[in-house]
Amino acid sequence: MDDERTDRTDPVQDGGPRRRISRKNVLKAAVAAVPLPMLLGGVALARDTRPSEGPLTPTPYCDDGDDPTPPQMEGPYFKPNSPLRDSLIQPGTQGTRLTVSGFVFGLTCQPLANVLLDWWQADVNGAYDNVGFRFRGHQFTDQRGAFKLTTIVPGLYPGRTRHLHVKLQAPNQPILTTQLYFPGEPRNNTDPLFDPALLMNVRQNGSAKEASFDFVLRVRGGTTPTPTGKPTDPPGGTWSAGTDYRAGDQVTYDGATYACLQPHTARAGWEPPAVPALWRRT
Repeated sequence: MDDERTDRTDPVQDGGPRRRISRKNVLKAAVAAVPLPMLLGGVALARDTRPSEGPLTPTPYCDDGDDPTPPQMEGPYFKPNSPLRDSLIQPGTQGTRLTVSGFVFGLTCQPLANVLLDWWQADVNGAYDNVGFRFRGHQFTDQRGAFKLTTIVPGLYPGRTRHLHVKLQAPNQPILTTQLYFPGEPRNNTDPLFDPALLMNVRQNGSAKEASFDFVLRVRGGTTPTPTGKPTDPPGGTWSAGTDYRAGDQVTYDGATYACLQPHTARAGWEPPAVPALWRRT
């Protein structure tokens, strides 16, 4: 019996199910260069991290409950071209503060850098901003595969439990559209879209809440920074990492022309085909 599989459960927070500390959490601790945190209740996503030449299979030995993150419907409120930001809090924002953090992994448990995460959610009253971009924004994982979002706990509206929407896209890979849920919500039992595999780990921190979730994308291998830390050159064209682009600027990349949708400083992994939130092919 592999002693790494011995159950080591933590106190349950917010009504979440008990899960064991897994070997991917050890990997997370290593890439974050911080001590391994205690799990916070809810569903802990953590695949076995033994060396592997290919994707790990969900056998009883190695599966810790983190098959590729399940997709969910986009819903009627998605808007493209959200602002690049990691905080959805604006002056006058009401509601319980919430931070959501975690990692994005590929199928072999390797962290994925430069993954686009495009978030949208309801406000404290359960309403979506369909005119502007309140409670909408996108960000990218860092070179450790980590992300952190600052927002509020979304309000309720008829027919749904509390949830966050997100789209994820690793560079040059398909888009995953899904939703994240809160443990202990009464409406989890009646919402037809609710999936317990998409429960976040949530705990109270003073008057605010802290949540965590690890995404697993259908991507083989991982992404790492170049040895020099410098971006790689694009395969031809005028797009260039390190350049400050403004909305409306046009570039060429790999034989195609793209128009910039919003101001940003380009970097490796943000090539026009990989980030539709920043570039539109013309």
